Amino acid sequence: MTQPTGRTVRQRLFGANTLWIGLVLLALIAVFGAIRPDAVLTTFTLQTTLVETSVLLVLSVGMTFVIITAGIDLSVGSVLVFSGVTSMITMNALNGGDATTAGWGTVLVGLVTALVSGAAWGLLNGFLVARAGIPPLIVTLGSFGAALGAGQLLSNGSNVSGVPDVLSDNLGTGTWFGVPNLVVLAAVVTAIGALVLSTTAFGRHTYAIGSNEEAARLVGIGVTRHLVKVYLLAGTLAGLAGFMALAYFRVASVTGHDTDNLNAIAGVVLGGTSLFGGAGSIVGTVLGVFIPAVLRKGFVIIGVNVYWQPIAVAIVLVAAVWFDQSRRRARNRR
Repeated sequence: MTQPTGRTVRQRLFGANTLWIGLVLLALIAVFGAIRPDAVLTTFTLQTTLVETSVLLVLSVGMTFVIITAGIDLSVGSVLVFSGVTSMITMNALNGGDATTAGWGTVLVGLVTALVSGAAWGLLNGFLVARAGIPPLIVTLGSFGAALGAGQLLSNGSNVSGVPDVLSDNLGTGTWFGVPNLVVLAAVVTAIGALVLSTTAFGRHTYAIGSNEEAARLVGIGVTRHLVKVYLLAGTLAGLAGFMALAYFRVASVTGHDTDNLNAIAGVVLGGTSLFGGAGSIVGTVLGVFIPAVLRKGFVIIGVNVYWQPIAVAIVLVAAVWFDQSRRRARNRR
């Protein structure tokens, strides 16, 4: 395949619809800011919104790659739970049942455990989708239940405590030059994801497979191997997200991430990534993830019933999919 032009790289980095998505996000901030400028337009609100969105953003980076290939991964929330549970159980086992006072060595083992746990589920998903030929909706729906059930079995259906203080105090609530460390980590993961998607052969192959899988095979792309890698990436990032959630919440929760998979999908689609594959960007995903985050935070601040938030997100999500379909139909008529 030929190398992309500078214009192509820019399109892959920013996406085709990033401008209007950014305008929607700015409009939401402006509306909430006009109603409660004393509470919305503050450093504290900005920091808490960024921290609360960090875990979801890491999930969404992996989801972006998956959806660009015209796939889907419903399991990332459950894989997050499973990875957090296995990480926490491992760290506790290394420290007599309570890792609260453990050092960085134990934390490093916990991180590796979370990443390997997530990668294992991602590898299984990728193998079943790419090699066994089972539709990704069915595969990841199955692993959604299996990973959650496995996590509940390992934890006896209860949250697992004992998070090391050095982990929660540094990654969970620590800062770097005033910026929360969770936000820094999420930003690094996002930046790497954006560069990989927009400037490397891996990214170009991801777009090519989503645009036309058979054409990608004809030009020599190893479609099966690449799809396995994409789902492996999504699973690994879900494992990292599970470790980040441990640091922030100070517990491996088996009940607090029921909608993370749907929120990640919504954020990616709101960010302009097409459910039909072949189009999308990490920058768009960042903006898309923050739309429901701003809605949720804004509703809480101005005193609107929080149950309106999923309704508002659903309306915006349907509008985004309709816009994508309309754009594709117009392009196909040319």
